[in-house]
Amino acid sequence: MNVGVDGLDPSSIQLIGTAVTPAVMVSGCGILATGLDNQISRITARMRDMVREWRTLPEGHARRSLLREEVAIMDRRHAILARAIGFTYAALLSFVVTSLLYLLRRSVAVPEGLPVLSFSLGVGLLGSTAVLALASLRLSRRAITLEGAELFRDGRPGDPPTP
Repeated sequence: MNVGVDGLDPSSIQLIGTAVTPAVMVSGCGILATGLDNQISRITARMRDMVREWRTLPEGHARRSLLREEVAIMDRRHAILARAIGFTYAALLSFVVTSLLYLLRRSVAVPEGLPVLSFSLGVGLLGSTAVLALASLRLSRRAITLEGAELFRDGRPGDPPTP
């Protein structure tokens, strides 16, 4: 056993550092999952409000078709974000497995590449989460554009009046 200056085995310190890195990623995944869950909750609440409004409008009202289109967009966003949060939790699990594999190396023969593979999987899943979040933002912009088009049908504030 190689003992360092402070009486600690340097390989133990390296092992702890290697096991802690994925744990930091777990923390990041938790924060990301919380943010995604908040977005999903807000979308759900907004969809309920829109459906409630749709039900109060008379048949044939122009806003009903706009609301139907926006609810469809929100539904797609909800599905995308639900998939993103699933990827985030899968990444979290991958980082936990990575930490466990590194810690098990002291007592069990764990192939060198296995923790690296598990960590890489987690990183890939987080990359997928980011792509899905960007797709959700794009849809969000589309819904806002629909609302803006209805609100400013007669022109945006500051535009010259149309003859």
